[in-house]
Amino acid sequence: MELILFFSISLFFAATILIMRNKLFTQGVSLLFAVSLIGLTIHGWMHLDETSIHFFTFTHEGMLLLSALALISLPTFYHGFRYTHDSSVKHYNIYHVSMIALMTFMTGAYLSNSMTMLWVFVEATTLSVAALIYHDRTQHSLEATWKYVFICSVGISIAYVGILLLGFIYGRYDAASLTFDEFSLLVSQANPIYLKVAFVFVLVGFSTKMGLFPMHSVTIDAHSVAPAPVSALISTTLMNVGFLAIFRVFSLFSSTEILPFMQHSLVLTGILSLLIAAGYMLKAYHIKRMFAYSSLEMMGLVAIALGSGKSGYYAAILLVLMHSLVKSSIFFHMGQFKKVNHSYELKQVGNYIKNYSAGGLLLLCCVVFILAIPPSGIFISEILIFKSLIAQQHWITFVVTALLLTAVIYALLTRVLHILFSDPAEPQIEQQDPVRVKAIETVPQFILLIIVAVLCFYQPPFLVDAIDASIAALPN
Repeated sequence: MELILFFSISLFFAATILIMRNKLFTQGVSLLFAVSLIGLTIHGWMHLDETSIHFFTFTHEGMLLLSALALISLPTFYHGFRYTHDSSVKHYNIYHVSMIALMTFMTGAYLSNSMTMLWVFVEATTLSVAALIYHDRTQHSLEATWKYVFICSVGISIAYVGILLLGFIYGRYDAASLTFDEFSLLVSQANPIYLKVAFVFVLVGFSTKMGLFPMHSVTIDAHSVAPAPVSALISTTLMNVGFLAIFRVFSLFSSTEILPFMQHSLVLTGILSLLIAAGYMLKAYHIKRMFAYSSLEMMGLVAIALGSGKSGYYAAILLVLMHSLVKSSIFFHMGQFKKVNHSYELKQVGNYIKNYSAGGLLLLCCVVFILAIPPSGIFISEILIFKSLIAQQHWITFVVTALLLTAVIYALLTRVLHILFSDPAEPQIEQQDPVRVKAIETVPQFILLIIVAVLCFYQPPFLVDAIDASIAALPN
């Protein structure tokens, strides 16, 4: 009942924004939506494992990811107000209606308890985020939008082929609509060959959302042209949707004999994602694309963690949560970065700490945190990943992962330190004075980083219990 109310409120808010055509009204309604999302999250934690209107369940893993979305919802709208301040009323309202729709669809995906319902909401996120990518109405944004829609639609179609295969496996016309719990009772009867094929289709298809190799390119191009707050969602909570889809299928099949096959597939995918991310970051020329490849690197680590087993399962979910907070902080700041520097091209920017000291300090902190340098909570996740690889005696994976992470650290640090302290290598032909940006705009990002720092030293019992419950069905 509560979910019906939430979806109805979301639809009502979106409709009233389109009708009223007033920026101040749009701001108020958007904030009310964020409050309703936070309220639904609180309700979900109070009713864990309860099913709502048959198609949705407040699972532990779903609630963890929904909590990350709820936590960054208010900063997302705040920075959205700042980014779209000079837009026309029409484009201003379209942006915020699309943002409400995107958050609503992601909520539905997190809480869906069947493959078909999950697929529907994942596809819906493609349509809503496309409108956000195209917000600036440039030739590049149009190209990126069409590419995003096309590749994501193809990827999601591939994932649905995997879902349909499950129906053929069980010989039931209603198999695609079964809940995950109902599937778990049937999975042991399936032919392992069919399960392997289904998992590969799901892994490749939902990689478009998770941003993993081989479908990673679509999110990279979208980052380059999307508004900064939109990039924050694409690289965090939207990637989490893809992770959740793959995680649930992995959990579903983990009790069968194809577990080693799935683990090897995930580790291989993760290594290739790390390799591509490190290679491109070493020759990066655009700061938003560089951080987009950083997201590819993080998702590669998540895949390796999930494939390594034991403590890697815990590390995968913890890393997803920590990455959501840190990377959203980075992309929120990109809007302020562009105002000060008038460019995202690395060779055209420099002396950032001098031009905007609060922003420079924030950028430095964000890079320290995303590179898993203490006090970053990501440090704990990566330690657990390496611990799992050593425990499983996956020495080659351990060495390759460590070397690729070293390349990523070198690439990020050298470029960000240049941005902060050096003169531009190729100054812009038309010099423009930095736009004055208030230091208060960095406050939401610093708050998110403080949360990540606290989690490095203290993980509250409810968080540990929720992650443990999420991976309870996975074999040790």
